[in-house]
Amino acid sequence: MKKAMVLFCYALAVVCVVYAAGVIATGAAGTRFYLVWFLLAAGLAGLGYAVQRNAFAAWPLPVRAVCLTVSGAGLALFCLVEGLVLSHFSDKGEANLGYLIVLGAQMKENGPSVALARRLDLAAAYLMENPDTICVVSGGRGSNEPISEAEGMSAYLVKKGIDPARIVLEEQSHNTLQNLVNSRRLIPEGETKVGVVTNRFHVYRSVQLAKRQGFPQAVGMGAAVSTYFIPNNMLREFFGVMKDWLQGNMRLIG
Repeated sequence: MKKAMVLFCYALAVVCVVYAAGVIATGAAGTRFYLVWFLLAAGLAGLGYAVQRNAFAAWPLPVRAVCLTVSGAGLALFCLVEGLVLSHFSDKGEANLGYLIVLGAQMKENGPSVALARRLDLAAAYLMENPDTICVVSGGRGSNEPISEAEGMSAYLVKKGIDPARIVLEEQSHNTLQNLVNSRRLIPEGETKVGVVTNRFHVYRSVQLAKRQGFPQAVGMGAAVSTYFIPNNMLREFFGVMKDWLQGNMRLIG
């Protein structure tokens, strides 16, 4: 049993390193969050070594009990949050919404990143099918972006055949919460049901944030995401949910 545990930890550490290297090799990562996989690999290798050397046996029983309790609670919380995120992967919104909010993502020199283009393609298809819906494109300009995300998103939608008169630009935001806070100011107070367009792994948190920003009937619309990046996105999203929950920006359930 001990040998199997040691091998399992070392094998997982190798998998984490290989996965992170793959993310880097694609050149498509918009952030450096992938570095967490190297930290995770180091932690797993350290755990394997500790088990191999019977390091935990030397700890006092109360200390071991506390460590196991905290670890178990953390794992349970992680599974709960990931389950909530997965439960919104298939959200498709509703027809005839008054407003859509398309959340920004990285804008590159040659146009939207793959993740952002998929959000915009989904929004464009919806706007074609629902000609009375107004679209708010939300996103400022980051230090590594040639133009604001909103400007690039608007241009992309216009090329897709969307009337510019139906597009409202919000160019001040730099994170999801700001997207929704600033978009709320551009949408009439009477509009409490909007569609929030983002990638599937991001729908749950985005809708929960929207509900606390004056859109209690917000519905999500999940765009596709590259399969290879799902583990990275899901892990990153866990930390995003924890941050916004602890800061009081959202509820986990409700």
